[in-house]
Amino acid sequence: MSLDADKILLLSDFNLGGFTGYLKNALKVLPVQAPYGQVIHTLLDENSEYWNDSYSSALVWTRPDGVIDSFRRALDFHGFEIETVLTEVDRYAQALSKLAERVPVLMLPSWTLPVSMSGYGMLDLRRGTGIADLLSRMNLRLAENLEKFPNVYILNAGRWMQMAGREAFNPKLWYMGKIAFGNEVFKSAVADIKSTLAGISGDAKKIIFVDLDDTLWGGIVGDDGWKSLRLGGHDPTGEAFADFQRVLKSLTRRGIVLAIVSKNEEGTCWEAIQNHPEMILKKEDFSAWRINWEDKAKNIIEILGELNLGAQSAVFIDDNPIERERVRTALPEVLVPDWPQDKMLYATALSELTCFNTPQISEEDIQRSRMYREEGQRKDLQQSLGTLDEWLNTLDIKVTAEPLSDGNLQRATQLLNKTNQMNLRTRRLTENELVEWERGENHHLWVFRVQDKFGDSGLTGMISLERQGNVARVVDFLLSCRVMGRCVEETLFFVAIEFARSLNLEKIYVDYHPTEKNKPCLRFLESSGFESGDKDQEFVVDIKKPYPQPDCVELVMPEA
Repeated sequence: MSLDADKILLLSDFNLGGFTGYLKNALKVLPVQAPYGQVIHTLLDENSEYWNDSYSSALVWTRPDGVIDSFRRALDFHGFEIETVLTEVDRYAQALSKLAERVPVLMLPSWTLPVSMSGYGMLDLRRGTGIADLLSRMNLRLAENLEKFPNVYILNAGRWMQMAGREAFNPKLWYMGKIAFGNEVFKSAVADIKSTLAGISGDAKKIIFVDLDDTLWGGIVGDDGWKSLRLGGHDPTGEAFADFQRVLKSLTRRGIVLAIVSKNEEGTCWEAIQNHPEMILKKEDFSAWRINWEDKAKNIIEILGELNLGAQSAVFIDDNPIERERVRTALPEVLVPDWPQDKMLYATALSELTCFNTPQISEEDIQRSRMYREEGQRKDLQQSLGTLDEWLNTLDIKVTAEPLSDGNLQRATQLLNKTNQMNLRTRRLTENELVEWERGENHHLWVFRVQDKFGDSGLTGMISLERQGNVARVVDFLLSCRVMGRCVEETLFFVAIEFARSLNLEKIYVDYHPTEKNKPCLRFLESSGFESGDKDQEFVVDIKKPYPQPDCVELVMPEA
């Protein structure tokens, strides 16, 4: 699923106004907008002209009183029965489900009310009476109805309203143009939509590079000493730095990796991090660091190379505008947000970044920082040994092959949509699409878990085949960058080749589809010993020729 230069279907019960322009500028997509006020009709009419085209995504943005008639009556202070209103929400969700089955991604901003609307005042959150209480139940009911569709994402529009404040709704815009929200709401909405689509495409940010002095703590540790740093305690600025660290640490629980890039003396900094009683972050929270007096852009490049991450996956946070400009100029793919001068705004500025969105959070995400630390230990061991083969044989690598199942579907889909470097085709599918493909005739798919003596990397590989007569073609071959270069690549192909041999097939064809990021996959194929095919960047595996399992890998196959 590609989201570049694609079409997005827009359905609404109000005039989207400048929103469409903001969307085109931010996403470079072609918005296709049905006439406002025709939401239900368009959803239910299978002969609608809007179903004659295909879309990469759809957005349905409605006002609750625009599509739920019983709620409109409640706004006029007519009495209501909660279940009657929720039954109407159920019917609306059923109409939305028809669209969810047609598009890869469906986004629904949650229902909101103008901030000026007080409803029943002090009774507005009372069950059976309050408007705010009723709207909360409606949003939850809508989410519950649609949670069976993994491609449906309900966006928190309430946050957009809060950020816009009184500018969220302008009565003049409504009466003159039926524009339901102000431009600040539209800007926040576009930012969240862009972040959502980036996360689905596997382009969410994965690593934060952070400075130390006057960024992670207040003061210059080399001058002031760690005991004099402003951090925590009864100092307002120190408390703000502690909260900033707390937000950083919380992001690691979502799978975001932390790294230090600081011009400083390394020993002095570690002394502060390990000894200061108010430090929230400790050494084990950082997966990599460069604490020296060298160029920060150079240090970032080195760390990205160590962790097998691309520059597009990085965020750089530094209080110094000169350092920010240096990294922004040298590494334009790295996100370098403008950082507030006021230290008390650091935590808020970090929380407002929308670049970390992912469609799922798996156990592998939660453990990512630990996995990168373990990778550092592996590299330390590698440096202490003579040859690559000697190093690989000390790792006790174990690869477990599994068929696709309910237990691994979420992680397998996430891997398919996030892996960019070791990826043959960079094919993007939803969970339903992956299951549907795997169940197709002559389709075969395996996922792989990898572990070694340093830890468990989790589900990190996939290979799939499509049989075509007496030959097969590799459809997916992908591997997380965390386990590249440890003979796991060869193990995946060994499984596929042995399976093809068991069916008495003659050849396997491997078609490489180039992208900006998957050159490591081409390098592996070129060094694999496979023959060149008739087409450009096509490789052929002769089943008759031996393809041994790597000696350094213990392979566990699923039970027959």
